[in-house]
Amino acid sequence: MNTDFLNSIIQRQNQQQVVPSNEMIANWAQSLLNLIFPERSASTNHTQEVLQGVFFELKEELQHILRSTKDCHNSREKLIADSFFEVLPEVHRKLNTDLLAIVQGDPAAKSEFEIIRCYPGFFAIAMYRFAHELYLLDVPHIPRIITEAAHSLTGIDIHPAAKIGEYLYIDHGTGLVIGETTIIGNHVKLYQGVTLGALSVDKNQSNTKRHPTIGNHVIIYSGATILGGDTLIGDHSIIGGNVWLTKSIPAGSTVYHQAEVTIKENKKD
Repeated sequence: MNTDFLNSIIQRQNQQQVVPSNEMIANWAQSLLNLIFPERSASTNHTQEVLQGVFFELKEELQHILRSTKDCHNSREKLIADSFFEVLPEVHRKLNTDLLAIVQGDPAAKSEFEIIRCYPGFFAIAMYRFAHELYLLDVPHIPRIITEAAHSLTGIDIHPAAKIGEYLYIDHGTGLVIGETTIIGNHVKLYQGVTLGALSVDKNQSNTKRHPTIGNHVIIYSGATILGGDTLIGDHSIIGGNVWLTKSIPAGSTVYHQAEVTIKENKKD
């Protein structure tokens, strides 16, 4: 093997930040989700004492993950873990609003159990909400690893920095993209293939708002693309499928893409 090639690998190895494997971090997040929504696991009858013990173990595991990351100084790892688990009841409450939004909004949903176990949208939202809280605590890398693990499993790409309100309903979800500086209000419905993105990928815009703001009670149907940091979708608006939108619309608007469809009947001689 070429020595220069091997030396380049060794050099990158010496420069790398020590971060636990993506699999370990994703498994921690999924274990937490399985605990707060026991429908995802085999039937168990945990007492309060047992639950306290499992939460303690997950907190210790989070501290270990943080401790193994060079970007997180030892003096902060316990504070971060404590702070995250303090807000966990509020995260659980928000996830229950997302669950309710799907129950009430999807005619195919027969039960909460089905949604918790089967729906990729609920799983992706849960991983985002965990990652977002860690992002707010200035944890590097780990929030993005968690959301990208969900992305790989569901096809739903939510940046952990996005600000998302309660009662979020993602239906199907495959190909959905929610960019870093997106703001989403309450009671929003998003369908597959929706992109909430930026007008430009210029690196100079890294610290600016590049992604749209979505108001409350908005429905965005499949394939719609909404771009730009100044783009505001007013409350109670409906964005139809395949719409391309780069400017703000007032509350109560309906935006749709009008395509011409031709049907030709084939006649035999």
